Amino acid sequence: MLRFIFRAFAILAAVLPLGKGAACSTGGASVAIPNPSVDAPLAPAKGQQTAVLAGGCFWGIQAVFERLKGVIRATSGYSGGAADTAQYEKVSTGRTGHAEAVQVTYDPSQISYGQILRVFFSVAHDPTQLNQQGPDVGTQYRSAIFYGSEEQKRIAEAYVDQLNRTKVFPKPIATQIVALSAFYPAEDYHQGYADNHPENLYIVINDLPKVEHLQKQFPDLYVDKK
Repeated sequence: MLRFIFRAFAILAAVLPLGKGAACSTGGASVAIPNPSVDAPLAPAKGQQTAVLAGGCFWGIQAVFERLKGVIRATSGYSGGAADTAQYEKVSTGRTGHAEAVQVTYDPSQISYGQILRVFFSVAHDPTQLNQQGPDVGTQYRSAIFYGSEEQKRIAEAYVDQLNRTKVFPKPIATQIVALSAFYPAEDYHQGYADNHPENLYIVINDLPKVEHLQKQFPDLYVDKK
């Protein structure tokens, strides 16, 4: 509950003209970026693979990926810390090593890992913000790719290098690329939070625009939530 109160104050800071969040593009803009030059080919048959991504509050990240073609499910959770601290109130302290993350389970015959990263970098969050996304500040809101294989690591590193070299963003990408040790699903009330609380001011300002950007920027990949 205390965390939600903090977020309420963060929202006010974000919408005030001189507030720190006034210049943030977390919910207000998306960036058109090129396809990854290094990617995995589409699989010849249906299957399931997972990608674990962190980019600020997991509510908005989950809402985006639940509407992406080829995604079977998206689950909010925690990654980067120990099992005994994978709880919302503990993670909220910023001292557990965890990041709020989303596990994306997808069919590699319909969408590639590189295309998932393209959506992640362009509409899901701002990868140039260090330990912050919009009004949310702390290491638990860091941008991170938790790779589950050497192939995922290779694709992610090559894509970050590509985007930095071509100066797609005005600042260097701050996204960490680290090995996945474990993913811990978040509490039930966090799952589908953006869709269950569309009137929440935080969701309206920070998360619903991400879904709108996905639909506009990737019409061929956008699907209605299952």
